[in-house]
Amino acid sequence: MRNESCDIFCNVVDNYGDIGVCWRLARQLANEHGQAVRLWVDDLASFQRLCPEADVMLERQLCRGVEVRHWSAGFPAVEPADLVIEAFACKLPPTYLAAMAARKTAPVWVNLEYLSAEAWVEGCHKLPSPHPNLPLTRYFFFPGFTGKTGGLLLERDLLARRDAFQSDAEAQQRYWSSLGLPERQAGELRVSLFGYENAAMEGLLTAWEQGDRPVTCLLPEGRSLPQVATFFGQQAGKAGAVWQRGRLRVHVLPFVEQERYDELLWACDCNFVRGEDSCVRAQWAAKPFIWQIYPQHDGVHLEKLRAFMNLYCDRLSQQASQAVQALWLDWNCGNSAGPAWPAFLSCREELQAQARDWAQRLSGNNLALNLLDFFHQVA
Repeated sequence: MRNESCDIFCNVVDNYGDIGVCWRLARQLANEHGQAVRLWVDDLASFQRLCPEADVMLERQLCRGVEVRHWSAGFPAVEPADLVIEAFACKLPPTYLAAMAARKTAPVWVNLEYLSAEAWVEGCHKLPSPHPNLPLTRYFFFPGFTGKTGGLLLERDLLARRDAFQSDAEAQQRYWSSLGLPERQAGELRVSLFGYENAAMEGLLTAWEQGDRPVTCLLPEGRSLPQVATFFGQQAGKAGAVWQRGRLRVHVLPFVEQERYDELLWACDCNFVRGEDSCVRAQWAAKPFIWQIYPQHDGVHLEKLRAFMNLYCDRLSQQASQAVQALWLDWNCGNSAGPAWPAFLSCREELQAQARDWAQRLSGNNLALNLLDFFHQVA
């Protein structure tokens, strides 16, 4: 039996979100399932932030078991893989499509869609779409949160590593020390903050500054940094900066690699995340979190947010459900998030239990395994 091959095509749109998902999937298929994976990416600079050893000048390189290829305008003549994954509706190069059609056995062609909790996703998952001119069929594959969807990316040892870390106080202290943080104060809350620009930011920071307990905010360098710097009267900020106002202290972290980001989520008491990849990782972290969905000008993102909240809050008490939805909506609508924060915090014990139960329920629906099962059914 010959080795199976996979091509993943990624057009980088949102800095690190699209490539973050594709890079995780590529590594999992290669390192856990023995696939010969080529990752085609059009923005090697963004990829390098996730994989620092990558060389942006190389057209072809091997990174952590994955062949990484620069997807440039002059696409090379290559033999298409057995499984072709077109991530997030990017358009395959015409010459590659023609080569797919010329193969004796056509590849299994999958359009890996964006993550959504909307009800219609279940009905569209795995639907075929014949090409109008070529003897090829594309299948829509939807990640999701129910058994009738493709599930979520989950490495085979992730939850075991999470549990080992979260049950080891010494490992957690070593982690905090590696970031230059002192031991916790009595009652201190540690929060990670990863987000887009947000009009709700000042209200949240003010609530932390004036709250009844110390808050240490871990802020990776990124799009939120200028706003937080302004709150502290700084013109700019960079990794290593430490700012204090009232009961709030902010530590600015360097851009965090994917593997190290999991540890940050595991270690913090609460996590603010954005987009798709960090949202999924926050769910595996089994900690209370606040999601900032990727904003769309027509407001469609708020319907997607509500669909997820309905699923996520289904088993919460009415008080906790209302607290989660109020804070999430304020955070995503640019309202002052300060007033909603105390109610969210007051439900922290219930939210912590829910977060662990939710992660356990989702863990049986693995996106990489589901993709491979589908590939073998169709091939």
